[in-house]
Amino acid sequence: MEKQYCKVGSVTPIAAKADAITMLEYQYRNFLDKASNMKYSDTKLGEFFEQKAKKIQKALDSLV
Repeated sequence: MEKQYCKVGSVTPIAAKADAITMLEYQYRNFLDKASNMKYSDTKLGEFFEQKAKKIQKALDSLV
């Protein structure tokens, strides 16, 4: 039996700028949705998701 190596946590670079923008837009919407869902139940977690969304928005602004 041969050893198999798993690349856990490996990062694949995104070559196309359009692919990067669509992925970041998806992540931005995802974090905003999570933040709005957590807003009343767990404020610290909601704030964390809002901060992540802000960072992604800054990255999107620099790409566009």
